[in-house]
Amino acid sequence: MTPTTPTPAAEPDEFMSLLTKDECDALYAAGRKRRWERGATVMTEGDTSDWVLVLTSGRVKVSSYTAGGNEVVLAIRGPGALLGEMSFISGEPRSGTVTALEAVEGVIVRDFSGYLREHGRVAVLLLQIVVGRLRDSDRKRVEYGAFDTTGRVATRLVELAERFGEPTNGGVRVALPLSQDELAGWTGASREAVSKALRTLRDRGLIETGRRRVVIYDLEGLRKRAR
Repeated sequence: MTPTTPTPAAEPDEFMSLLTKDECDALYAAGRKRRWERGATVMTEGDTSDWVLVLTSGRVKVSSYTAGGNEVVLAIRGPGALLGEMSFISGEPRSGTVTALEAVEGVIVRDFSGYLREHGRVAVLLLQIVVGRLRDSDRKRVEYGAFDTTGRVATRLVELAERFGEPTNGGVRVALPLSQDELAGWTGASREAVSKALRTLRDRGLIETGRRRVVIYDLEGLRKRAR
């Protein structure tokens, strides 16, 4: 069966964008809908749970905490993402906490094993998703060692622009409820270092920042700084 055009709600390359309409319908039918308000905890690191979540609207952050209590943001996920799959596959406790960055909705699926048994192609796609995330994790570890803070901040802003950006006058606007503290946790830097990096990028005319928003005026220039 050839995959159909992904639903508008699913981001490109996210789990649900890879499924056929029949596969999507069957997965939704196997679960139940749930909504979380901004700031709510969707999943908690260390919990043992038997369900996965398909995100249908809104964005979340996946994070973990160091022994010193500092938050490390591992990823930002949007519509179409599958969450909790690592714990499902390994049978181990949740490896991260998932928090709603805005009001989000999703479908909780408890019998995910049964769904995969009936849809063997999806099991292969799940393997591809997991491998992709492991590769992304490896890439970020390389960034931490090879890039300075400004380079890492530029890299994350490019990612946000490519995934969530909206064209605006002379640039790309990224409206995401992500604080500087969270951006610091995503780049492995202090809040002060991130603030300095943003100021450097502003001074170069690459970006403009406001309350929980960034306008990127020179995306190619930002890509070059990221490299």
